[in-house]
Amino acid sequence: MSDVVMSKQRTIEKEVILTGVGLHTGKEVTLTFKPAPENHGYAFCRIDLEGNPIIEADANYVVNTQRGTNLEKNGVSIQTSEHVLAACVGLEIDNLLIELNASEPPIMDGSSKFFIEALESAGIVEQEAEREEYIVKDVISYVDEESGSEIIVMPSDEYQVTTMVDFGTKVLGTQNASLKHLSDFKKEIADARTFSFLHELEMLLEHGLIKGGDLNNAIVYVDKELSPSTMEKLKVAFGKESIAIKPNGILDNLTLHYPNEAARHKLLDVIGDLALIGTRIRGKIIANKPGHFVNTQFAKKLSKIIKIEKRNKVPQFDLNKPPLMDINKIMEMLPHRSPFLLIDRILEMSDSHVVGLKNVTMNEPFFEGHFPGAPVMPGVLQVEAMAQTGGILALSTVPDPENYLTYFMKIDKVKFKQQVLPGDTLIFKLELITPIRRGICHMQAFAYANGKLVTEAELMAQIVKSK
Repeated sequence: MSDVVMSKQRTIEKEVILTGVGLHTGKEVTLTFKPAPENHGYAFCRIDLEGNPIIEADANYVVNTQRGTNLEKNGVSIQTSEHVLAACVGLEIDNLLIELNASEPPIMDGSSKFFIEALESAGIVEQEAEREEYIVKDVISYVDEESGSEIIVMPSDEYQVTTMVDFGTKVLGTQNASLKHLSDFKKEIADARTFSFLHELEMLLEHGLIKGGDLNNAIVYVDKELSPSTMEKLKVAFGKESIAIKPNGILDNLTLHYPNEAARHKLLDVIGDLALIGTRIRGKIIANKPGHFVNTQFAKKLSKIIKIEKRNKVPQFDLNKPPLMDINKIMEMLPHRSPFLLIDRILEMSDSHVVGLKNVTMNEPFFEGHFPGAPVMPGVLQVEAMAQTGGILALSTVPDPENYLTYFMKIDKVKFKQQVLPGDTLIFKLELITPIRRGICHMQAFAYANGKLVTEAELMAQIVKSK
């Protein structure tokens, strides 16, 4: 694997508006892409509903994948999100708010082309924050036994996608498509349009489910005899005088952009659906017979793995290097003294984070009573040690730290995950949640030992001048 190349997050410069019809609802809809702040990700906002509810593009909100990937949060839904999201990923935009005045984005021509054009016209700008990327180290797979669909991701130097489709019909045999570099998405994948088979179309026509006005946004593969009654219904749906089947087995409403346009569109869908993971992936995706169900199940699985790994991500520090602050420097800054000084070293510090260390030995006074015969470091003392580490960061913001004390204001979301025993080396990492204001310090704290996360908490403290 190559080293991580840090890149900045991106959003758009100004808002941009698109209008069209929803494929399934047939409703005229306006979509507005709006710039969004760092670490925002993609989210949809329904401006036609009271309170303008927001639905994040998150795999956990997927409710059904009947025809398109449909999200729902608190009873509010977004239908067919994948073509819009694929365009956002394809242009390597990280943060966007997508406003809609209906439940479904406009289908446009059934591809991502128009979304790409709109986003490019809005201008793409870099933001300050670094982009987070999940680097795939092992093969991760998801198989849907019922359909035989399978998706795997394997290590690779960049995000790549290969799709293999097989619909078991003569008219559309097996097809493959590959995207080697995300930067080629616009040129090679974005204009691949959605498609359906005549047998699906007949069912949709019968149930009045195709309302997009005309069918000039879907390639129709004719996989069975075209009956006169279906022919009549199609003429109405297309708003055409006559309809015929081309030699390559598609209806003559459209001309294919590529012989493997179906496989390319499936690749577009995979990219759109995997946007719901919420983190950029560095790995190669191979999707065999992909569909929205298997895509989104895989997205759920991967996002769960990423969350767990993030939580347990133990920072690596060279404990042989001289520390930033030894115990004497710490005692110059903190008023705490033995047996209540619970940190031994400060390893690193910036404006927004601090890392401290404590060697837990059998000589700690609390082990005498907690518990004789089975010594365990009390959780509250781990929290106290994290707070002392945070105190160093807070006090380093004043010129005369020896004249200040830090007091707890709030301890929140505390979780104890592993026991801390004599002989353990505890590493505390604290990061500011918000900048320090008026001496109030709000931090996310983690404690690690033996390569595992042992404790986490949100801490709030105030630095106050001692009398």
